[in-house]
Amino acid sequence: MMLPSDNHVHTRWSWDTAGTSTMEATCRRAVELGLPAVAFTEHVDFTEWGDDDAATPGMAVGDRPRVVPLDVDGYLADIEGCREMFPDLRILSGIEAGEPHRFSGSVAAVLAAGRFDRVLGSLHGIPVAGRLEGITRRLFAEHDPHDLVRRYFADMVTLIERSDVFTVLAHCDYPRRYWPADRVGAYRENDFEEHYRTVFRTLAGTGRALEINTKSPLASVDLVRWWWQEGGGAVSFGSDAHQPAHVGNRFDVAVDIVEAAGFRSGRDPFDFWRR
Repeated sequence: MMLPSDNHVHTRWSWDTAGTSTMEATCRRAVELGLPAVAFTEHVDFTEWGDDDAATPGMAVGDRPRVVPLDVDGYLADIEGCREMFPDLRILSGIEAGEPHRFSGSVAAVLAAGRFDRVLGSLHGIPVAGRLEGITRRLFAEHDPHDLVRRYFADMVTLIERSDVFTVLAHCDYPRRYWPADRVGAYRENDFEEHYRTVFRTLAGTGRALEINTKSPLASVDLVRWWWQEGGGAVSFGSDAHQPAHVGNRFDVAVDIVEAAGFRSGRDPFDFWRR
């Protein structure tokens, strides 16, 4: 079986990834697995509002002590070096833009600084009590989990409607990673079906792709089928790897899920899977 491209990979250029996670090691792993391509979508997050950002008046950015700017020049130079070392592997440049509907000006400035082949749109934080707070276990401990997830989905609809810089919506149910199952029971997709469908319907109307993220708890066939039923036309696979060993992780299972939901690979192995 030909595995799909891994369209969501992080290396040492991302602020939350170890220096030992190099592009070269990641490319070697991708070649071992037989992946046709990898996209290095490094984190682009911000700790304060820029002049051209669409910040809500009076809203502060919550604590993000580890976040640092992406070194665009160094990152792109590393991309070119790996393209020379691995001529048979398609290597895409890219970013994972955090909250691009809020940090619109700041994201635009990064994109203007270089050429990026793949841009993911991500939501890692939501407004809580006048602050843009990151989704964490602490946040779930302090607030009603069901309410937090519903608010997350509502903000994701806003992200899709107000930002056109990204081509793939990453990990659409990111809070699921921190769901307090020990306190409120297992996360159930059906509890949020209408919220998922609203997100999917909004995304489908823009012609963009939905990511199947294999670092998150894997989506069910039913969930991917909701995307298909709401008009979704394309699926992108992403490991969200922060270590070379995790590139392409669980893609064999993800492929089975996506095929069962009605999506198929095209003639071009580098393309998204489509209905």
